Amino acid sequence: MNKNELSKILYEMYTSAPEGEQVANIHLFGVKYADYILKNNYKATEIVKLSGLKPSYSTEVSKGIRLSKYVVPKV
Repeated sequence: MNKNELSKILYEMYTSAPEGEQVANIHLFGVKYADYILKNNYKATEIVKLSGLKPSYSTEVSKGIRLSKYVVPKV
């Protein structure tokens, strides 16, 4: 999975999230795709920039990546 594919998934997860759950979905993205991101040495900032979302969301993706060591998605 490349950065473009990941950025499309991130955008879709953000835009399809219920009202008030967008940031949680960004964290979930980081959790779900941490292995791909880390294995390929992708930067959260690059993925967020490609997605067209606010640059500040790269911090939220990074939080999800860090959380991936401790949690597993229910869905």
